[in-house]
Amino acid sequence: MSEIITSLKQSDIFYQFTQTQLELVANLCQEKSFAAGEVLFEENTSSKELYIVVQGEVDILVNPGIVSAKGNTEKVAITTMRRGQSFGEIAVVDEGLRSATAQARNKGASLLVIPRDKLIMLCETYPQLGYRLMYNLAADLAMKIRNTDLRVREKILYGQQKG
Repeated sequence: MSEIITSLKQSDIFYQFTQTQLELVANLCQEKSFAAGEVLFEENTSSKELYIVVQGEVDILVNPGIVSAKGNTEKVAITTMRRGQSFGEIAVVDEGLRSATAQARNKGASLLVIPRDKLIMLCETYPQLGYRLMYNLAADLAMKIRNTDLRVREKILYGQQKG
């Protein structure tokens, strides 16, 4: 249990959680290991879990063929998640479809998996914990949106210089 709490403390989405709040979340976690190249979930599948990287790395891949007229279906890595980083946050807010594929990298990965339904129930039972989690999730998602925006701008500007 203490190893799980230590891993939660290293994740930005559990920033400023009390020891008791961390223990409550730790009780929901299941630690899972994935071999190198193993797919955790596929793009456009239902999403019901939040993931925290404990050890190793996870590539986040997208299929450009979904929006491309060229029909290219080879997945492209858009980022790599490392120790303490979380992904699947949108599953906590919305049970929609996954926007990317997650795949264990190199030597594999060890992750904490937190089921959405249990996490939402915990947030409803403990409103202060719920507020802190949703605040931290919003901050994390805002940072990811800003980074994506900068990458898109860079791509657009770089593309204009080429032509």
